[in-house]
Amino acid sequence: MTPAPAQQPAPDFESLPDAERAPDARPAPDARSRALSFDSVAAQYEAARPDYPPALFDAVEELTGRPLKGSRVLDVGAGTGIATRLLHERGARVVAVEPGPAMAGVLRRALPGVPLVRAVGDALPFAAGSADLVTYAQAWHWTDPARSVPEALRVLARPHGALALWWNVPDPDVTWTREQEARLARRLPGYHAHGVTYRAAASIRGLDPDLAPVYRRLHWTRRVPLDLHLAHLGSRSYFAAIGPEAAAPVLADERAHLLERFPDGVVEESFGVDLTVTLAPS
Repeated sequence: MTPAPAQQPAPDFESLPDAERAPDARPAPDARSRALSFDSVAAQYEAARPDYPPALFDAVEELTGRPLKGSRVLDVGAGTGIATRLLHERGARVVAVEPGPAMAGVLRRALPGVPLVRAVGDALPFAAGSADLVTYAQAWHWTDPARSVPEALRVLARPHGALALWWNVPDPDVTWTREQEARLARRLPGYHAHGVTYRAAASIRGLDPDLAPVYRRLHWTRRVPLDLHLAHLGSRSYFAAIGPEAAAPVLADERAHLLERFPDGVVEESFGVDLTVTLAPS
């Protein structure tokens, strides 16, 4: 990898939580309520949600042209800190940004040494040019892109700063995951598909034709007990929205379907990781 050219000094990352908010950065009216939707399942989210494969972070380094080690990273919509932890382990200087008190509480207990700021991506309380990388793991779709993209560009260092968005999604190339998603779509009124994950690049180009986002999909699998897979499903926002009583029969039916395919009770979950990286303009 070719090292990024030297950059002008920016504020020390440990001081960033106290940086002045941009005067015109105000969150969209419903951004906070949408961002808080997972608080009711924070512990379940932490226990059941998958990590991200090392290949994802290799791809981020490749597409941004700089190593994560030593980079100043804002992990926005950090949740319980799944991506924050992996970025930290790669040597990044991470600040986690998370609005939900329950999610933030889990993150704080798991990563007590990582700075944590309670905020949303539509109004980032950080100084201009103070970050090398802004990341969203499973979170950008909860923002208003017309606000969150300019906010990310504002806080990124110029040149060589980058915005990276990624999602673990059920692999659409695997038959049983497609069938499961179809069943959930029929039964859950708040079900939403994962189209934004591969349309993010087009959305960003639509906001600013001078931006040149790059999209990539990676594939990976993990083998987990059936109960953990069902807990993973139950941590999705549309399950959390209907509550455990209404969710129970849907998850029971999924258990029956999956035992037909995985009679030993071990599910091979297949994921596509949809990654979009946008370099800040010079």
